[in-house]
Order: sequence, then structure tokens, then C-alpha cells
Amino acid sequence: MDTLALVLIIIGALNWGLVGLFQFDVIAAIFGGVSEVVSRVLYTIVGLAGLWGISILFRRDGIKHPKQQTD
Repeated sequence: MDTLALVLIIIGALNWGLVGLFQFDVIAAIFGGVSEVVSRVLYTIVGLAGLWGISILFRRDGIKHPKQQTD
């Protein structure tokens, strides 16, 4: 789940970068506009991934490691 969320966060960040630099929204261009249902669903999924990313940020070390044995 963490990897999927990270991929979606990166896609969202790249899309916002294009909006900021070139006023070009890739999702809206592909799916027919900002107010189209598919675009809104994708924006919502990316937003939910961002919320999941907050949980990744506040984990103890940010990465789940298998338990290590100590000698």
C-alpha cells in the first residue's frame, strides 16, 4: 500500500509541477477536463494517497523492517 501511495503522490506532484510551470493539467487533458467524473475520481485518489503519505511520514522510521535478531 505504501508503494502505491508513493507512486500516486509522485504522479500528483508531477502533475502540479506541470500546472505551475506550464499551466498544463495532464489528468484534465487526458480525461476531458477538470470537472469530468473520471478526472475528479483520479484527483480524489491522488488526494487520498497524499493522506496515506502523512501516515508514512509519522511512522517511527518511515519504513517497515523485518524484526532483526540480536545476539
